Amino acid sequence: MWWANGINSVGDGVFVAALPLLAVTVTQDPRQISLIAAMTYLPWLLLSLPTGVLVDRHDRVTLMWICQLIQAVLVAGVAGAAAVGMVNIPLLATAAFLLGSAEVLITNAAQSALPRFVAPDLLQKANSNQQVAQYLGANTLGPPLGSFLFALMPALPFGLDGVSFVASATLLTRLPRHHVERTERRSAGHEMIEGLRWLAKHKLLRLLAFMLAVNTFCNQVGFATLVLYATKTLHVSPDEYGLMLLGVGVGGTIGGLVNARIAHSLGAIPALIMAYAANSMIYLAMGLAPSGTVLAILLGACGFAVTITNVVTVSLRQQIVPESLLGRVNSVYRMLGWGLMPLGSAVGGFVAARYGLRAPLLGAGGIRTIALILAFPALLAGARRLQRRP
Repeated sequence: MWWANGINSVGDGVFVAALPLLAVTVTQDPRQISLIAAMTYLPWLLLSLPTGVLVDRHDRVTLMWICQLIQAVLVAGVAGAAAVGMVNIPLLATAAFLLGSAEVLITNAAQSALPRFVAPDLLQKANSNQQVAQYLGANTLGPPLGSFLFALMPALPFGLDGVSFVASATLLTRLPRHHVERTERRSAGHEMIEGLRWLAKHKLLRLLAFMLAVNTFCNQVGFATLVLYATKTLHVSPDEYGLMLLGVGVGGTIGGLVNARIAHSLGAIPALIMAYAANSMIYLAMGLAPSGTVLAILLGACGFAVTITNVVTVSLRQQIVPESLLGRVNSVYRMLGWGLMPLGSAVGGFVAARYGLRAPLLGAGGIRTIALILAFPALLAGARRLQRRP
């Protein structure tokens, strides 16, 4: 799983750097650029609940590699369109939606499958290792490689992403299968409602889902037009843009190596509060960045903080939620947490068009700060409840 995640993440990083660069060759309109980001995350709102049922009904590893092969075909299509000069915004938006749809299922299946391979007391370490692989690939090695390949030929990074999907899927086929025992067959709607009810009754996870919703919304507000902010306001070249994104990978990789120790030393919820507070300030600073170099450093700090929140929240769900419900509860959690991302992308594009390219990051930092202040008492109460658990 670690190697598959790492290889696939390199391809993802190449794609993440190349897609906005390809979009900028078609249009300079922030609203159209943000549309592509919105379509990438719209599946989290539309498809999370039904994919949760699939993850609990079927072998999770098999679902992962099948979806990755589908993604390979999709990015091969983008590569072909780029090669013959037939790229347009509707094509890129459609591809983003279909790739995002497969990613919804893959992410849920991966997080739900991990507890079958890892002892409960090692879940935080295992999730940290997965974060290291993801940040090394998607944020450290992939983006500069994607920018470099895009400069050589726009089709190259998308072709490489397709190869990474095939390689990752091949590795996943070697993992052991898990037969899902089902004593009764209930409707998909009934099973989705079961996941909704379970999360609704759990105060801490319900609060963390709310915090995730606010933070991912703000992330998309700030980052949907990042390529325009970097290239137009801070005068970063396409090659430098990939190197700038490297900051996220370096910070996230360092965070993945040490965040399990931080969470163990401070406690899960105090570490989470610290990460939330740090990211709020980082967003405000990014909106005031004087240069691409400063923005890259701040992106690294952001990556470091994000790994703490990811590892802590994923590990808590894996430890608290019953295994038979994990796929459905994950799907509800991610639907609530990621469902506002398309709206955030759209808002970011319109805010940038009206108030300037710095405004989305400044606004996102302000919203995150207010949300943390409001949630602070409940987070402390959740920390006390965790301490009382056996």
